[in-house]
Amino acid sequence: MNLIKFILFISVVLAIATISSCGVYSPYGAATSGAKTFSVSIFEATHPLVSATSALSISESLVDRVQRQSTLKLVSGEAELKFSGRVVDWLVQPINVQGDETASANRVTITVDVIYTNSLDESLSFQRKFNRFVDVPSSSDIFSIEDVIASEIGELLSLDIFNASLGNW
Repeated sequence: MNLIKFILFISVVLAIATISSCGVYSPYGAATSGAKTFSVSIFEATHPLVSATSALSISESLVDRVQRQSTLKLVSGEAELKFSGRVVDWLVQPINVQGDETASANRVTITVDVIYTNSLDESLSFQRKFNRFVDVPSSSDIFSIEDVIASEIGELLSLDIFNASLGNW
């Protein structure tokens, strides 16, 4: 009988240790610090090559990512977790230069400067730059497919921003 009590005691201690060491997480693995709400301000397009629709697309990618990977509720007013930012760079560089000195592709890199505010735990708040790129065939007109590029890069950026803020890696 003592062996059964001992095993039960050890099981309870291990269960409590496991639960208490994990902090406050959502079922999706996001470290929400106990927050229930979040907001994302539309990113400001501060670079001359960035359109307002591209900045909006990046903002919407972040909203979608947080909604898909956490239990947080999107609010338009005051939220416990806040994201805001600016698109500060849109760089086009030739890559894969061939023998006749023409590029077979162009690399488009977008950089955003993000401010994340966690009102429940200020030590987790940050301001940080994130950048990602996609390669586009040189035969493509970059500005005619700007929305597609912004959408693809927005997905990549949203993952980086989510991991830095709520992934807490």
